[in-house]
Amino acid sequence: MKTQVIRCAKRETSRVTCRKNVLERALPAALAAYGEVFLFTDETVFALYGKKVRAALGDIPVFAMPAGERYKTHETLFALLSAMAEAGLHRTACLVCLGGGVVGDIGGLAASLYMRGIACIQVPTTLLSQVDSSVGGKTAIDFCGVKNLVGAFFQPREVFADPAFFATLPAREVRCGLGEIVKHGALSADIFDALQANRDRLSDLSFLAGIVPANIAFKAGVVRADPTEKGLRKCLNLGHTTAHAFELSDGKLSHGEYVLVGTLFEAEYAKSLEGSDEAYLCALQALCLAVLGGMPSLPDAGEAARAALLDKKNTGKGSVVLTVPFAKGEWRLAELPVAKYAQTLAAIGRKLC
Repeated sequence: MKTQVIRCAKRETSRVTCRKNVLERALPAALAAYGEVFLFTDETVFALYGKKVRAALGDIPVFAMPAGERYKTHETLFALLSAMAEAGLHRTACLVCLGGGVVGDIGGLAASLYMRGIACIQVPTTLLSQVDSSVGGKTAIDFCGVKNLVGAFFQPREVFADPAFFATLPAREVRCGLGEIVKHGALSADIFDALQANRDRLSDLSFLAGIVPANIAFKAGVVRADPTEKGLRKCLNLGHTTAHAFELSDGKLSHGEYVLVGTLFEAEYAKSLEGSDEAYLCALQALCLAVLGGMPSLPDAGEAARAALLDKKNTGKGSVVLTVPFAKGEWRLAELPVAKYAQTLAAIGRKLC
């Protein structure tokens, strides 16, 4: 795999590099500029890659959190900040976040808070985090039962995406990452065509290694144009309002699987919009189902809809905001009263499930 460097944000120092052997080569070279380095990871990732990290970076301080979304809390955040303080880190230090989206989100937020901001390098180890959460500078923890309620926009200095990490991912983690890749396909005609042309090898590691840079470049372009989600970046919420509704009310699937479900439901709603391309929307739904392996068992869609009001994207005025697919490479914003959204979601659930 050739090295690819993608500029991610307006800051000259924020970029994404796609290449192999990042732990052995690219990361040590990048960290040579810092006098102090601190590694944040989770226990599962450190068990897999701890020896490589030690061999490459030496005896640096490490904080390994328990793995899982349920630990994406203020307790973990402050435990990390305490460990950083105990290590005596200064403002010139660099925090390396090695892991999936949970590690990246908490670590990025910790870097933004510690001494009002220190350097952060993201090394995402899951497909989902490589194509989505590590790119764009969104950092957060879950709080008071709401996903990503407390957070900040904070760009990492570097993101290193290495396809070698995919070899240790369970099949479900690959499917989770494909959820965000399909979402990008709903926004980018080129990515959609690539997915359609490779329907029989969507989980093939060589295919994924090849399509990751295109996904990162697409998201980086959106983030560069709208870093704080004032306009264009709202497109990246496609499928997510309904995904979060089911995720909050059910919680049995992965985030990426719920994104696929949300895209399925919202594509069905989009068919009712004047001028939408129904043939394309059907093809997008078929792609979602191909990745999911069929429609999963879901709770009552009408009840799940009420959880959407807790989503931070919504107005707080009893309305639900959707970013929906419309035609190939096109999307629309829709705002529905919560009662109408619940009614619509329940009708779609009866049709699709």
